[in-house]
Amino acid sequence: MPRFIAQLVVCVAFAVTLLLRPAAAQADRLRDVVDVLGARDNQLVGYGVVTGLNGTGDDITAPFAAQSLRALLRRLGVQIDNKQLRLRNVAAVVVTSNIPPFSRNGNRLDVTVSAIGNGRSLRGGVLIQTPLHGADRKAYAVAQGPLLIGGFSASGASGSSVTENTTNTGRIAGGALVEREIPTQIVESGKLTLTLRSPDFGAANRVAEAVNKSLGDGSADPVDGGSIVVKIPAKNKDKVVQLIAELGNLEVDPSTNARVVINERTGTVVAGGEVKLSPVAIAQGGITITVQEQQAVVQPNAFGQGQTQRVNQTEVTAQ
Repeated sequence: MPRFIAQLVVCVAFAVTLLLRPAAAQADRLRDVVDVLGARDNQLVGYGVVTGLNGTGDDITAPFAAQSLRALLRRLGVQIDNKQLRLRNVAAVVVTSNIPPFSRNGNRLDVTVSAIGNGRSLRGGVLIQTPLHGADRKAYAVAQGPLLIGGFSASGASGSSVTENTTNTGRIAGGALVEREIPTQIVESGKLTLTLRSPDFGAANRVAEAVNKSLGDGSADPVDGGSIVVKIPAKNKDKVVQLIAELGNLEVDPSTNARVVINERTGTVVAGGEVKLSPVAIAQGGITITVQEQQAVVQPNAFGQGQTQRVNQTEVTAQ
């Protein structure tokens, strides 16, 4: 711990010299700061069965896979006795995905598959056709395909084993097809609502000022610290997409909170540009760091046209 504190003190001294420098103003595009109300993702979930496992699926103590497999075989016209199901190459899984706004029939979605039974691994498995439902219990997509696992597991006869990452969760890139479109409404009573990703009263006011400067005074009104209502001009009534694209390119000064993050393991200190340090002295072991501030007066030349200014001088010393 003393070694970490010494590293921390050195990092603070280095950060002070950077933080006390004047930061240059940086503007972000409006599309990076706000979202359009109504244009949002929706979560989908489904229950399915993964087959083709090499003896690493669910056993008889987890009845999910056996029941699901039996129902699947019956739908395919195969009748089987419950006592004959002793398979370890089948696993019951939960399939999740997000459907983005404006998705159309036939669009593909990435899905995540995770085991819910006591199977050891989904490596080599294939997901059988699984409907994905929304919060309204309607099916919006269907998922199917081979799984991609980001880990591995191996064991020896003596009981020793090695595992890398998790083998009970996998992904299928583009494994789901959209079967039902979700209606998206972004215009209400001739108005758009922009929502800030990081609500802030100052940022909301600056966004409204930028929109008013582009579309005219009175076009945007900040309702609260998280939303701005924009009136659609008459010339853009039938060109809402073009209007949103143009607004997305407007530049707005973002608002960032003063924040300091300390990594105890590596002794790293990360501070945002809004962080300011007052005069301070830090002592740990044989290291002493002092930050002092003084005010000085700068006079113009004898025949100059300048004005007398008072400036701050910061001195950082380490012993």
